[in-house]
Amino acid sequence: MKADAAAQQLLLDLQKLDTKAAQLDHRESTLPQKQTLADLKVRIQRLHDEHVAAVVIARDLERDQARAESDVEQVRERSTKDQQLLDSGAISDPKQLVNLQHELQSLARRQGELEDVELEAMERVEGAQAAVRQLAGQHAEAVVEGEAIEAEIAALVLEINAERHNTIADRNELKPRIPADLIALYEKIRIDGGGVGAAHLHRGQCQGCRLQLPPNEIEALRATPEDEVVRCEECRRILVRNAESGL
Repeated sequence: MKADAAAQQLLLDLQKLDTKAAQLDHRESTLPQKQTLADLKVRIQRLHDEHVAAVVIARDLERDQARAESDVEQVRERSTKDQQLLDSGAISDPKQLVNLQHELQSLARRQGELEDVELEAMERVEGAQAAVRQLAGQHAEAVVEGEAIEAEIAALVLEINAERHNTIADRNELKPRIPADLIALYEKIRIDGGGVGAAHLHRGQCQGCRLQLPPNEIEALRATPEDEVVRCEECRRILVRNAESGL
């Protein structure tokens, strides 16, 4: 294939733009903030799940506390009634009086035991409610942090898209200045060559694969017309020569 040497030189400018576009794509896909956000979302979900579980536990403990309070209240009411009966003097039978006194003593012991249970239940509820508040606060803070990171990512993507837009515009302006058949060859090689279709030949070295050409190939290139499109024997990319190539 033949192409004007100046057109071949333009391939290097085109390659720079394509390389920049690829770098912008890579930059966007590998923004460290994205991984930070992904990790944070995992933490947010974990905190949400832990908060839900803590709420369930707290509610169960609150029901236990309510039952304990109810048990204590029942014993108190029974003790109050018995004490009122005892104080009323309505019972004159000594045996009944003794039994009533024994029952009051038994109720007092039972009330003490139940109040201990009630106090323990209250402490468990307070601990569970504190855990609920703590997890809710941590979840809220993580959500706010996530929103801030999302805003930061959006700003960075906006910046990258602006650069990408300019790069595409420059490429669209440059492309028509290069022969269609040369562009077609370049595009095919670029797809097969990991994004690089043309490379500068500098001081006998292909800047695409960094291979130093052997002396016989260099001599052959010196004898090759400037409008002849040549390719690297190693990486098969288009080799762009100029007066500064060292040939």
